[in-house]
Amino acid sequence: MTVDHAPPDLPAAPAGERPPELEAVVPAAGPGKRSFPRSVPRWLRRTVGPLLLLLAWQVLSSTGVLHPDTLASPGSVARSAGDLVADGTLPTAMGVSLQRVAVGLLIGGVAGTVLALASGLSRLGEDLIDATVQMLRTVPFIGLIPLLIIWLGIGEAPKIALIALGVAFHLYLNVYAGIRGVDEQLIEAGQSLGLGRWGLVRHVILPGALPGAMTGLRYSLATAWLALVFGESINADAGIGFLMNQAREFFRTDVIVVCLVVYAFLGLLADAVVRTLERLLLQWRPTFKGR
Repeated sequence: MTVDHAPPDLPAAPAGERPPELEAVVPAAGPGKRSFPRSVPRWLRRTVGPLLLLLAWQVLSSTGVLHPDTLASPGSVARSAGDLVADGTLPTAMGVSLQRVAVGLLIGGVAGTVLALASGLSRLGEDLIDATVQMLRTVPFIGLIPLLIIWLGIGEAPKIALIALGVAFHLYLNVYAGIRGVDEQLIEAGQSLGLGRWGLVRHVILPGALPGAMTGLRYSLATAWLALVFGESINADAGIGFLMNQAREFFRTDVIVVCLVVYAFLGLLADAVVRTLERLLLQWRPTFKGR
């Protein structure tokens, strides 16, 4: 016959305090326990890396490790940027490049989305479209530059076509995957509520595919700027790429860096716009934001 032994009673703790045994397992939490990095504003933490990189660049330039012919110092880059802004060269070039990206993004976005809808919503559309698109997307679109020049000349058309191609494939893949990733149980629930085919598309399938479409838009914007760099090397007479080509001929590393910074800034700005759209359009979908 076994006898159960009750655990010994814990000593009573004063009111408002926890027993010492619990203190060893669950440490007290309070404002004083918060780690220092989390008490710093996030925007300030995000600037630490770029500032350290800028500081290292300045130190290497000042000590002569980086020769000006190899890479201009931050001060020289800043002065060149000021001169290009003051005489209107840089704003004009930015306007031309932004126009090319906008037109290419519009054409490629519409084409990629329409093809993804036709392929994702219909088995017949998938049979007719998907295999062809999957085959073409494996061809590096940069390698199509010679053909685009032969077909479209050396004006604005091949530059915009190159951007549109890069955008269309990314949007197609992500929108198609978003449509086919919608939970089948949601489709059945919509049908049980009396939704027809177009009602399901409007109220179930398209909202479910929206996260994938936003991801595709972010990738498309990044690819658009990459395609712009190559596109503006095709006999361009204006734009940021034209400035870079001129600076390369005269070994102006300061101007080249200015153009690269502008490309990076425009890319970050476009990504911030998409992130804002995601917060507005996807408020119904809570996501993990890190801890």
